[in-house]
Amino acid sequence: MYISRSIEILVGLFVAVGFVALFFLSMQVSNLSSINGDSGYNIKGHFSNIGSLKVRAPVSMAGVNIGRVTAIEFDTQSFEAIVTMTIESQYNGLPSDSSASILTAGLLGEQYVGLEAGGEDESLKEGSKLELTQSALVLEQIIGQFLFSSGSKEEN
Repeated sequence: MYISRSIEILVGLFVAVGFVALFFLSMQVSNLSSINGDSGYNIKGHFSNIGSLKVRAPVSMAGVNIGRVTAIEFDTQSFEAIVTMTIESQYNGLPSDSSASILTAGLLGEQYVGLEAGGEDESLKEGSKLELTQSALVLEQIIGQFLFSSGSKEEN
């Protein structure tokens, strides 16, 4: 009886540790574990197409995560997507003429915002707008353009 009870307790502890590990794994995959109290500063970029970019997507520069996408809105005046990004406060010296591109991690991976530094002495501040942006590449559009261009060559 005593051995059976201790085995049941060990199995219960093993299952509990497994659930805790699954919880932390799901938090890591969903990017929720990286939310911290340091808010940083917000900048905005206008994009004609954001593809499948989502809130909480990483913002990186030179391969280093420096922030997160915090909001995505639609501008009814310019018919563009407005992406609000929060940059961590330790990266407060980014040049004001920096550019943003929507990139894909891997061949079919998630999309993120990649920043490239400009050459201005003035830095980005709270509420700054990125003037140079490059929209996401949509695979379907690229294939369509290729098929359309190859179809028009065959007719000639």
